[in-house]
Amino acid sequence: MKRALITGITGQDGRYLSEFLAAKGYQVYGLVHGQANPKAALVEGENPRLELVEGDLRDLPSLIAAVEQVQPDEVYNLGAISFVQLSFRQPELTAEITGLGVLRMLEAVRIVGGTQNNPIRFYQASSSEMFGKVREVPQTEATPFHPRSPYGVAKMFGHNIAVNYREAYGIHASSGILFNHESERRGHEFVTRKITSSLARIKLGLQDSISLGNLEARRDWGHAADYVEAMWLMLQQEEPGDYVVSTGETHSIREFLDVAFRLAGYDSWEPYVRHDNRFDRPAEVDLLIGDASKARDRLGWSPKVSFEELVKRMYENDLALERRSAAQ
Repeated sequence: MKRALITGITGQDGRYLSEFLAAKGYQVYGLVHGQANPKAALVEGENPRLELVEGDLRDLPSLIAAVEQVQPDEVYNLGAISFVQLSFRQPELTAEITGLGVLRMLEAVRIVGGTQNNPIRFYQASSSEMFGKVREVPQTEATPFHPRSPYGVAKMFGHNIAVNYREAYGIHASSGILFNHESERRGHEFVTRKITSSLARIKLGLQDSISLGNLEARRDWGHAADYVEAMWLMLQQEEPGDYVVSTGETHSIREFLDVAFRLAGYDSWEPYVRHDNRFDRPAEVDLLIGDASKARDRLGWSPKVSFEELVKRMYENDLALERRSAAQ
């Protein structure tokens, strides 16, 4: 039985990946910081084959201890301060966890056994936010980085240090440059989930409007459950590498609103949406669209959930949740 250790186990990607690996027959371990993690019971209930271990991405000895305890075949480093807007307010914490956390996790893998003689395979969750002010459209693995947020800068460090450990120590380290991926499990602070959950409340008469920032930003949106399969496929390859994971389509937040409100039976979203400059980024990323040809050709991966189906799943899930909440 293969063993996998996942950091960021309580996030949407960690939860989907945990279930995916368990279905593949893995024993799955999730790293949590302290016993009082409010989502620990949730993730354990979703996956009975998940075992939680303690560790902190800010503390190398705890990571070494976790890797020694688990003795994993594969490590998936998904842990991060992942909300871009928050990274502007807490840049030091973002750098500490999203950036230096990768270095510490790689050090733990190297120390415990990530060389060719004892090969722990390592996956780093890189991000399309590293492209930032894009130099070319679409973006590929060879597109230069120009991050526009502390989050993007920290992710770029994590990406590059994974490449460095691969080249310097022979660690089987691969990075997935994941473009925006959403799901019914997305946090409510993210704009997509904010839209679908607020729309559900509007539909039920529980809320009057949604306050949003920039509506012109364009993103390449896929479903998180599709993207965790690409993570796993990377670690099954004989040679490590870096891969863009994306749908190859770009949509604006306006288009997301169009689809969501149409699904809810509204002719227009404009009477319900308010602009609030508190939600504007100090430096915006205007356009992201990925070219996942390498992942398609080498991994045999392609996304299954369309943009409209993604929005539909998120809205219908939030509508059901709000109805149950209102009935209690």
